[in-house]
This record gives sequence, structure tokens and C-alpha cells, in this order.
Amino acid sequence: MSKKTGFLYSDIYLKHEMPAGHPECSDRLRAIMADLKVSKMWPSLVKIEPEEASYEDLKAVHAGEYIDQARRMKKGYLDPDTYMCEDTYQAALYAAGAIITAIRKCKDGEIERAFCAVRPPGHHAEEDRGMGFCIFNNVAVGARFAQKLGYKKVFIIDFDVHHGNGTQHMFYGDDTVFYFSSHQYPHYPGTGGVKEIGVGKGIGFNYNIPLHSGSGDAEMHDAYHIKLHEQVAKFSPDIFLVSSGYDIHRRDPLAGLSVTNAGIKDIVDGILSAKRGIPVIFTLEGGYDLLAITEAVHITIEELLNFE
Repeated sequence: MSKKTGFLYSDIYLKHEMPAGHPECSDRLRAIMADLKVSKMWPSLVKIEPEEASYEDLKAVHAGEYIDQARRMKKGYLDPDTYMCEDTYQAALYAAGAIITAIRKCKDGEIERAFCAVRPPGHHAEEDRGMGFCIFNNVAVGARFAQKLGYKKVFIIDFDVHHGNGTQHMFYGDDTVFYFSSHQYPHYPGTGGVKEIGVGKGIGFNYNIPLHSGSGDAEMHDAYHIKLHEQVAKFSPDIFLVSSGYDIHRRDPLAGLSVTNAGIKDIVDGILSAKRGIPVIFTLEGGYDLLAITEAVHITIEELLNFE
């Protein structure tokens, strides 16, 4: 029997238009949607229209001055990598809003799991600035919203090839949100070493697995079937929120890990088996080879539907 799995997407994400040649382009979502709509899984997914994140939702993790700056920005670069066009701010509200909507639907019992096919991505966004293609930190916004709804202990998993500096920093002194990341290291953005374990009451609630270039399925199996399970058992979370970056794939042009499609399936299975019976919500981060990201998202959703 398929698990009730929500799928969140809006065409607003396509209006976040990049300069020619930018890797974080709308074709990423077009390729994913074209594949899913002709797949056997499509009828089984609960299609959910995302809501906008409110100012209050964003303010839970971002500085008001930065939110206002992003709202006023009509066209241009927030940093050397991060571009905004006239529709970017609205797309970013819906990207953060998708995970909020998914959490609410889980709380209401309408779904058990979800995949949010969004852009712009979020995990590099800091409290007071956007960076690394990210405007607002979608998964961080989701974590605070989940706590508002009563999910007291939130476990964030980030398997993007790039370390989620923004997410780490937002919860670095927090013992109610656990941040677990595997990533290529050293690599952009330069954070994510093993000694970065948190500060104050957050010590021990931040766990990084830096991986050398060339690491692949074996290293990921150790990360997601052993190390993740150990940390989850100690923390005992109420909900999983997953920053899903498919730039870990061996075909991705922006990085040097060598994870295969079988490795993607193994990672997802490791996450789903780490603690059963709690909501699991995936939100899209990186992944810049169109075939690789399409196949990887397909595999992820298939596992969300069918993993018991």
C-alpha cells in the first residue's frame, strides 16, 4: 500500500528567471515535471498547491531588514551567484511556503510524506543575506513553522553536495533543531567541518560529514544507514525535514561526488528507516544535470510512496 505522499509545485517557480547559462535554471523543474506527469506514480501523488510564506514565517529565521531588501529588489545580483528578477521574490515566498503547506497537511493527517519541487533553493541563505542561488532558507522557515504547530524536535537532513551554511548557522545554538549534513569538503561555501558541532546549548546538535571528492555510494551508505541512525536514536525527533540536493550525482557539473541512482535510493531508504511513523518532507535544493536530477527526483518520490 502506498504511503500518502504529497507533491507540491507551482508554475510561479518557473518565473524566477536566470541570466543565460546560469545553472539554477527553470529547465530543472520543467524536466522533473515532464517526467513525473507521464510516470505510473503520478496518479498516486496527492497534488497540493503551495501557499505563500508570510512575513511572520520568514521573520522567524530572517532579519526584517533583509526581507525588505529582497522585496524591494527588482532585478540584479544579491551576491555574485544569486540573481533576482521581478518575479523572484514571489517565487521565493512560494518556495518557503511549500514546506509550510506540507507540514500543515501532515499535521492535519492528509498526507504522511511530501516532496516539494521548488526553486529558488534555500539552504545557503543566511539570516541577513541571500547567497549560493538561495533567497530565503526554505527548510529553516519550515523548521520554525513545524515547531509552531507542535513538532517540538525537528531533525533537518541535508544531502546536497554543498554544505548548508545558512541552515547550520540559524540553529547552531539550538537544542530543539538537529542539523545533519553530508557534503563535499573542502568545497563551496567552505563551512561544514567535523569540529562544527554547535555552541552553547546547541553543542552536539550539529553533525557534519565532510566527504572527499570522488566519494560515492559506499560513503553515503555509511552516512545514512549508520551515522544518521545513531544521531536520530539519540535525538528522537518529531519530524524530518530534508534538504534534497541532487548535485551529489556523479553526472553533476558543479561538484565532484560520484553517487549513482542506486546510491540516491539508498540515501532515501536510510532516511525513511531512521525513525518510522513521523512526517518526512523533502524540499529541492541543488542538482544541475537535467537527466540526473530528473532520475533522482523520480527515485526519491517512488521511495516516498512505497517504502514501508
